[in-house]
Amino acid sequence: MQNTCTDIMVVGAGPVGLTLACELRLAGVGVILLERRAKPVQQSRALTIHGRTIEMLAQRGMADRFLACGMKIPTGHFASLDTRLDFSAIDTTFPYTLFIPQSATEQLLEAWALELGVDIRRNSTVERIVETSDCVSLIGQQESNAFELTGRYVVGADGARSLVRQQAGIAFKGLPATKTAMLGDVRFGAPPTTPVLSIVSAAGGLMVVPLGGDVYRVIVTDADRVDVPTATPVTLEELSVSTQRVAGQNFGMHAPQWLSRFSNETRLAETYRKDRILLAGDAAHIHLPAGGQGMNVGMQDAMNLGWKLAGVANGRAPESLLDSYDQERHSVGAALCQNTLAQSALLMNSFDAPGLALREALSKLMKIPALNAELALDVSGFGIRYSAPLVNAPSGWTLLPAWTGQRLSDWLLQLNKGGQASLFSFLRTGHWLLLQLTNCEKGKAGNYTPLLDEHWVDTVKAVPVDRQATVAGIHALLIRPDGYVDHAVAHQET
Repeated sequence: MQNTCTDIMVVGAGPVGLTLACELRLAGVGVILLERRAKPVQQSRALTIHGRTIEMLAQRGMADRFLACGMKIPTGHFASLDTRLDFSAIDTTFPYTLFIPQSATEQLLEAWALELGVDIRRNSTVERIVETSDCVSLIGQQESNAFELTGRYVVGADGARSLVRQQAGIAFKGLPATKTAMLGDVRFGAPPTTPVLSIVSAAGGLMVVPLGGDVYRVIVTDADRVDVPTATPVTLEELSVSTQRVAGQNFGMHAPQWLSRFSNETRLAETYRKDRILLAGDAAHIHLPAGGQGMNVGMQDAMNLGWKLAGVANGRAPESLLDSYDQERHSVGAALCQNTLAQSALLMNSFDAPGLALREALSKLMKIPALNAELALDVSGFGIRYSAPLVNAPSGWTLLPAWTGQRLSDWLLQLNKGGQASLFSFLRTGHWLLLQLTNCEKGKAGNYTPLLDEHWVDTVKAVPVDRQATVAGIHALLIRPDGYVDHAVAHQET
């Protein structure tokens, strides 16, 4: 039996596991990424990267690779209501979603992981987990050869049926499937005239999205077939007949590349951390795939966990920092489940007259800018804010609570030493960033020094261009490696 020791083991090489592995290797942490499949999956469950996830990639200098492979879409949807979500009012460099197949996302992430030196092992099936007080072991098979890996922590990014979660004994609470819908990637002989087609009627709901060439994704909820079990295979004939019922035509669909049935099953792990075992992505939360949120929330889970786990592994932070991962991301997962359950009610139970009337009323309400903005922030992830600082300020400094947990956009900075640079360019190392606001140097002299390992903090003296009013009264901002403000301190008085 092959026995290997490393710092962190990640199970599952989808977008979540790959993102996490990249974050860990960026910090110099040893990581082994295990994947049971021999090759990446060619089907693309997710087709959308939200703006907040692009911001996350931009913070590591990787956004341009993804932008070059996708198409920007300035709006989104909530339950396929007629009124679209408007991202243009959000303070971000990326006020849109990026239409990009999950297969392309995984290819780009894997290329980045290999550049960083991640040890990716395919054909590796984990069968058992053994945990002790100071380490955890994974036992399994790689191409019929037994292996045992030992490390300090293991992260399950292994999907809805997560073996890691099951082995850890973490409950997966929620609601079973009550309704199903169908999905098919097919070729069209007579495609629709509009780029994206969305229809909701008494017969059901339909969305058609072009994937390139003459291949289209068809998502159909047939009011007469919402009770078909998820395990029942979808046939081309079934998809075609249901599309005809809802849209009045089947667009000459043929040559299916992928057919699947999905449900509104909704579950949330009771905890994201149990001792040395942690969960991320679908291993921690599953829901109706509404609004393209699942992969994005999972990648943001990985971003939140990655720098914390690296800090602990590198001896720069106490193990208690990992508790904040569950505290911060479990609440995000719970909000995600609520959001998608609400969309499920509108997408799968609204085909009678009262349901269609409700959809029309909500669509009208979404024309109210404040309501539209609230939903846009919710679905995109831009609205996430964390409630408490992770680092204590030294005595004598006054914290400004209004800034704690606030997400920062990519400010253009005027540097004290001359020249300009973007805020995100200083987050590429995955370190904390101490932004000393040099135009606010009043009162006592001296720099603010946070209570962190000095090798884990980069300091920049600068002021945001055209945002002086925004930072008025602030001496310094301590910015987390994921771009959220940990805390801000006010000027000291003379």
